[in-house]
Amino acid sequence: MPHVSVPVSPPDPLLTSPEVADAVAGGRPVVALESTLLAHGLPAPQNRAAAEDLEAAVRAHGAVPATVAVLDGVARVGLSAAELDRVCAGGLAKLSARDLGAAVGLRRDGATTVAATAALAHASGVRVFATGGLGGVHRGARESWDVSADLAALAATPVLVVCSGVKSILDVPATLEVLETESVPVLGYRTDAFPGFYRRDSGHPVPWRVDTPAQAAAVWLAHRALGGTSGAVLAQPVPADAELDVVLHDRLLDEGIALLHSRGVTGKDVTPVLLEHFHTGSGGASLRTNLALVLANAELAAQVAAALSS
Repeated sequence: MPHVSVPVSPPDPLLTSPEVADAVAGGRPVVALESTLLAHGLPAPQNRAAAEDLEAAVRAHGAVPATVAVLDGVARVGLSAAELDRVCAGGLAKLSARDLGAAVGLRRDGATTVAATAALAHASGVRVFATGGLGGVHRGARESWDVSADLAALAATPVLVVCSGVKSILDVPATLEVLETESVPVLGYRTDAFPGFYRRDSGHPVPWRVDTPAQAAAVWLAHRALGGTSGAVLAQPVPADAELDVVLHDRLLDEGIALLHSRGVTGKDVTPVLLEHFHTGSGGASLRTNLALVLANAELAAQVAAALSS
């Protein structure tokens, strides 16, 4: 009898944890969390503690946390404790949305940026995503064309992103112009000023202000009901008591820009280099600011997700 080969089905490229899948199916609140912050943005062991704190903050406000990463070539939405250990242990590639197919197809491990996390969250039915800061238009982009994929992802992916604006290394007015061009709603949470990550005010206004999670949820639902296909930005300033001192911030920013230029750093390597410079140059103050703002964003995202579900 001739041998007949049996085709082997490839593994599912996207795996949603049972807890997250059950919550999405039941219409209960879920908040997506990125993994690049853990793998590339925070040093060990603070990154592992932050992973626990972020998920606990989401749960404390009645939502299910869904940390996102690619492990063993599978995009995962919702990680176990052991999988969080792997993410925080280092050695993961940094994955934007364009890198997901390569990482999955080549069976690699990777931490997801805002763009990649938003894509995978939407694919899993998760509507709300909490992060620290968005990527945007880099200074000098007229010559370098260095614009974060986060902006294109927001334009194409209907997920509400709770953040603390964009990092001050970026061209903030150009970033806001791109979001306007792409019809991405930008809301300030209890603020009329667009936040600047480490600083509460970037010097630029927000188009719209909301003062409660219910208002943010109402805007998002109306945006979707009226045919909006883009994501939206809900920008919350860093807590006032955690804001980085303005003199220290401006000095580190000037030094950071000079450092990037001297090393020729561009693209996805900019943020890790900048964060490390702020961390070492501030004696750890910027790390405390970073942790405070991302925790506050996780809490707010959970509250908005709960309002959407109700």
